[in-house]
Amino acid sequence: MAIMIGTASTASVGARMSTCRMALKTTNGRWRGPQERRGLPQSRKLRRASFRRTLTAASSAQNQSASWEKVAESLDSKSPLEIMDHALSTFEGDVAIAFSGAEDVALIEYAHLTGKQYRVFSLDTGRLNPETYRLFDAVEKHYGIRIEYTFPEAEEVVDLVRSKGMFSFYQDGHQECCRVRKVRPLRKQLKGLKAWITGQRKDQSPGTRQGVPLVEVDPVFEGLEGGAGSLIKYNPLSNMSSAEVWNFLRVMGVPTNELHTCGYVSIGCEPCTRPVLPNQAEREGRWWWEDSSSKECGLHSGNIVQGAVDQASEEEKVEDLFKSNAVETLSKDALQRVLDGPRDVDTLVVLYAPWCRFCKAMEEDYEDLAARVADRKGIRVAKFQADIERDFAESRFGLKTFPHIAMLPASGSAGESIKFGSERRDPDTLEMWINALSSSS
Repeated sequence: MAIMIGTASTASVGARMSTCRMALKTTNGRWRGPQERRGLPQSRKLRRASFRRTLTAASSAQNQSASWEKVAESLDSKSPLEIMDHALSTFEGDVAIAFSGAEDVALIEYAHLTGKQYRVFSLDTGRLNPETYRLFDAVEKHYGIRIEYTFPEAEEVVDLVRSKGMFSFYQDGHQECCRVRKVRPLRKQLKGLKAWITGQRKDQSPGTRQGVPLVEVDPVFEGLEGGAGSLIKYNPLSNMSSAEVWNFLRVMGVPTNELHTCGYVSIGCEPCTRPVLPNQAEREGRWWWEDSSSKECGLHSGNIVQGAVDQASEEEKVEDLFKSNAVETLSKDALQRVLDGPRDVDTLVVLYAPWCRFCKAMEEDYEDLAARVADRKGIRVAKFQADIERDFAESRFGLKTFPHIAMLPASGSAGESIKFGSERRDPDTLEMWINALSSSS
């Protein structure tokens, strides 16, 4: 199946032609003739050629993204098997399944069921659990395939470990280690593909993965042809729940990771993975010591590619969140009075930034919660826009990331607040938490 990429609009083509004509003017405003243009210094010719290529690539990537959005819409009602078939039919040998050694083994089963040839690759970071290596072997034998293992550069690992030790990520955060052991090897693997298939699902981390499309132009990595828009990413399991995936695995008799029987759900490297407790979101077992900061908007991450003035201007344009009448808006002075006490009611408050995509993702659930408890006496559900009062929020609430949900119990001491530490921000979980802390329940 061929995916047709739309052509640029007349307006965009005209804009690019106008830009190119301006580039050909002399300093006195004359248009350069052919002879004059041929006499330009080589460095200026190269810059102009590079500029034209950049414009062309940007336009192509934009058109391609729009085309794949239409494909995603057409696939929205399709089953994971049909989506897998679409990926394998469209890209044939230039697409591969990314297998982490967890429940994404379902992807391999779906690929097997299509009857088409398929490729599977996996990142061996050197820190995986023994159970994961055993699963790799079991999957290869079960399906009669060879997994394409990808490894980090040995010298980079040596430099990291010798300079910072084996467990530096517990102090410095996991990003540096993951960059060496996972991201760079993955980037190298993807440079040999035109598309890849992942096991991401919307329900894996409520509030952070709600925007996982079934297929998209990969916004981060490049593919075989290089440049923006050169890699397509499929997420066939996006609309499935964990229960649905596991029902499928059990029915089909698929090999699974032994760690799943020990309370592990999301499985990564051994030092960075642990079991989750009942009612915890599955990815709360990953990098738990970081207090979810790597999975949420950081305190100063409104738009880091812009300057401070541009960012402030952009944030002013963003529409406010949690506009339901059931959610009370607190000013800095009002929140400070509640915090310092005395308190007449229990107050649940979300410290948010309207530009934060994770805050946006929880808006509907938070408003639903507020409506549920609106008639209960002694409970107030409120919001505080913390990005414009960052110093206050950081010093009084220990704010590190957005959103930050806290309970200020009526019976609490002055200055006391209790942080909601889970990534599961659905109304049921939040209401249970309120009931556990509220004096009026």
